[in-house]
Amino acid sequence: MVGTGGVENGQIEVAQPNPVGQSAPLNTLVEGCRLPVNRNKDDAQRDWTPAEILSIRKNSSGENQYYVHYVDFNKRLDEWVTQHRLDHSQVIFPQLNQNKRRDSVTQNGSPHVQTNGTSNKKSLRRKVTDEVLKELNELNELNEEKEKRPRMSGSLIQNPHDDITTRIKNIEYIEIGRHRLRPWYFSPYPAEIIVDGMIHLCEFCLTYVKTRHQLKRHLSKCNMRSPPGTEIYRDTKKSLNGLSVFELDGRKHKRYAQNLCLLAKCFLDHKTLYYDTDPFLFYVMCDSDHRGAHIVGYFSKEKESAEEYNVACILTLPSYQRRGYGRLLIEFSYELSKLEKKQGTPEKPLSDLGLLSYRSYWTQTIMEILIGLEGIDGENAKISVQEICERTSIHPKDVQSCLIHHKMMEFYQGQYIIAIDEKEIENYKKNKSKIKGNRIHSNFIKWTPKDWSKRGRW
Repeated sequence: MVGTGGVENGQIEVAQPNPVGQSAPLNTLVEGCRLPVNRNKDDAQRDWTPAEILSIRKNSSGENQYYVHYVDFNKRLDEWVTQHRLDHSQVIFPQLNQNKRRDSVTQNGSPHVQTNGTSNKKSLRRKVTDEVLKELNELNELNEEKEKRPRMSGSLIQNPHDDITTRIKNIEYIEIGRHRLRPWYFSPYPAEIIVDGMIHLCEFCLTYVKTRHQLKRHLSKCNMRSPPGTEIYRDTKKSLNGLSVFELDGRKHKRYAQNLCLLAKCFLDHKTLYYDTDPFLFYVMCDSDHRGAHIVGYFSKEKESAEEYNVACILTLPSYQRRGYGRLLIEFSYELSKLEKKQGTPEKPLSDLGLLSYRSYWTQTIMEILIGLEGIDGENAKISVQEICERTSIHPKDVQSCLIHHKMMEFYQGQYIIAIDEKEIENYKKNKSKIKGNRIHSNFIKWTPKDWSKRGRW
């Protein structure tokens, strides 16, 4: 599900800085150049950040636009910028592959080859291969023919399987229900349905269409008012009235599962699941009203996981973020693990936002157990990591990493002990008041675990 980092075949890209104080003309900028870019669209406020140019295009008025990736920032911040936001006095040009003979390029773009004092043209041709000369010519054409192969630059090292096409957002906006969402990453929706950078989704079956008119025609025929599958949870308390969770089988509900994966790919950088949905179960959380059940977020899990993963992918749609739904999805996954009598863990590595959400849930859950122990005021309370895992269904490695992160595990008199700082207790009480009414109630879950290992087919 998640791409791993690395450099293929030991090939890396080395950048050659421009001479200090010399400005590079805008017409010499090519893909792979690095330079400061103003992250603020307002010229009055400057926030110069190193960025790499990934692509160049012309807008309707003929002005160049540059798709940039801010170095050391998440790819969801990548964007198209105009030339007035570029500082082209500090350009770092890309060099050719290190495994091929190094050649330098003069400032005016003409190639100059180091020949160790030999100026004989025949000797020069022997030293410079046809392949290198071809690349030099491409560089001199100043991006007239875009390079199609992936570039191994610093910003690509984290996921070498990405190519330049999948690194550029192909959708500006998604309209789903009453929300208009701005995607963070590339998603492989068919190019023919993307009109002016926008697509329209049915919020019940997630079917994608070109225009709003086509969406209205689809809605007049679509009978779905909730996700397919079985409703296994509905909160009947006043605090979360209308919250429900539907379980879908990736094999039985393939079309919906694939559409869900396409939508999720817009907001999950490393997600690659699309066609192969058979081995997965999907749990879709919805907020229901008189119109139907509106998708809030979801998580998927493998039917059989040798690594004890209880979550493969998890997502809360941006329109519902910062409202506690992410925590509810995490809590629901662990409630299912309790019913399965297993200790689960999410698939690693987690995204930056995923790690924050999980660490917050782990901390609150563990602190709830520790503070509730009898005798804690008298410093006589005893509990082991394994007991915490049995109560919460959180994997021992996650419990230990959470305790170490908050410096609550110390080595004392030849053994490790759990020590709670007063600040951690204050933070726990503060956060507890925020999520008091936003919890999953296990008595509302109508679900029975299945042993998928005994089934011949999913």
